[in-house]
Formats: sequence, structure tokens, C-alpha cells
Amino acid sequence: MSLSRFLAVGLIFFIVACDRQPAATPEETAIEVGVTTLQAQPVTLTSELTGRVKGRLVSEVRPQVDGIIQKRLFTEGDEVKEGQVLYQIDPASYQASYDEALGQLKNAVAVVNSSKLKAQRYAALVKENGVSRQDADEAAATWQQNVAAVDQYRAAVQSARIDLQRTLIKAPISGRIGISSVTPGALVEANQSDALATIRALDPIYVDLTQSSSQLLLLRRQQASLKQEGDTVPVPVPVPVTVTLEDGSRYSHTGKLELTEVAVDEATGTVTLRAAIVPNPQHELLPGMYVLLQV
Repeated sequence: MSLSRFLAVGLIFFIVACDRQPAATPEETAIEVGVTTLQAQPVTLTSELTGRVKGRLVSEVRPQVDGIIQKRLFTEGDEVKEGQVLYQIDPASYQASYDEALGQLKNAVAVVNSSKLKAQRYAALVKENGVSRQDADEAAATWQQNVAAVDQYRAAVQSARIDLQRTLIKAPISGRIGISSVTPGALVEANQSDALATIRALDPIYVDLTQSSSQLLLLRRQQASLKQEGDTVPVPVPVPVTVTLEDGSRYSHTGKLELTEVAVDEATGTVTLRAAIVPNPQHELLPGMYVLLQV
């Protein structure tokens, strides 16, 4: 028994001695790591804004004289040019007024010539006591009155000419014209409240959006923070804007950010601003469309 116990104790000491390892040096405990050098580089920050498309120019066509529409000289939905004739109002009465004013002017001119010759003769005769001073003065005064009458008749001719020209209703701007509210035979009045048609300039086109005043200030600060490399003072630079249409498709042309506002609504704290100007050569964007802007 004593021999067996001795062997068991010896075996235990042998196992413990085998488990002990030499102590590790500091060099052996170091862990290898990688090193990355950080470098500054530009990062694009994108904001999404919702807006409505607005025409760059909008003009409502109205008559400036009374009359009956004789002709409509355009096709609805077509492109029209500034100065193009759109409607013809019956010019008969205005032509007659112009002819009458022109005739009165010609008569006044003839009277002036006659009174001028008389005044000149009396001025010569008064020196020889051929006529009295009073008659000479009256002749000179009559001549001056006739000259003034000529100016009045000339103005009347000009006014009649303008009214006659206004029987041709012309496009005030270039753009796409909408549906006509009248047909030939309709009676129209000068400066009536109902427009005959509306013309919209669609290229380029605007996108307006409504933002809170705080969001507008944030957008302005972000825009002003952009600067060219090397600039010491932040100078706003053109910010490109991409447009997504209502069906989710991406519009093919890129616009530029404007952020032009007029005033803040005191009741809601919001502001309607002109956010972007977008090229629209194919007239794919139409006024009133809802779009999404990526800035």
C-alpha cells in the first residue's frame, strides 16, 4: 500500500510539472496591427424637396377694343411667337373712324396753309398802312389757332390708327397657347375679365416649393457654405438639381437651384420660393405638375 501511494503522489507531481511553461517575454506578447492614414475628401449631401412646376412667363390674351371676332388665326396648343396675330376683330367701324380722322387732318392742314398766307400778307400790308394793326393781329392769331387744330387732328388720327391696329389681337409673348374661350362670331369687349386664351413660356421652366422659414435658412446656409477650392470667403456656387417626375422616372435635364423668395406667411411660417430653373426643350414639364427635386 505504501508503495502504491508513493507512486500515485509521484505521478501527480510529474503531471503538474509538465503543465508549467516558461514565462513569455514582452516581445512575444506584442500584437501586430494595421495602420490607416485618414485623408479629407468631398462628400455629397443630398436633400429631397417637393414642388410644383410653374411657367416662366404667363400672359392672358384680352381684346383692347370692342367688336365681333371674325377669325381665329392659330391652332390651340401650338407654339406662337411674340407679335403673331391670334384673332381678327371686325375692323369696319374702326377703319371708317380712321378715314374720317385722316380727312379732318387733311382739311385742317389746308386751312393752316391758307391762314398762313393771309397772315403773311397782312403782316406786309400793315407796314404800308394797307390794313389795320388789329386785322393783322387777328390774321396771325387765326393762323396759330389753325396750327394747333392740326396737332389735335393729328392726334385723333393716331388714336384712330391705334384702335384700328388693335382689331388684330397679337401674342404679347412667345410660348405655347392654350384653348380659345371664343369662336368667330363672338362679341368681345375691351379689357374684359375673361381671357380669350392663355400663353405660357415653357423653356426654361420654374419649380416652386413651399418650405418652412427654418428649412429655407438651412438650405441657404448649406448653399453659402459651398466654395471653390482656395477661396478664403464662402461664395455661393451654382447647385445642380435633378428632377423626378410623378411616375417615378428621372427627368433627362438638370436644373439649377435658385432659392428666390418674396415673404414668409405670418400665419403658417412657410414661404413659397422659386427653387429651381429647369431646361424644358421638349415641353415635357407642364405647369401644375408635381415633381421631386434632388439637391
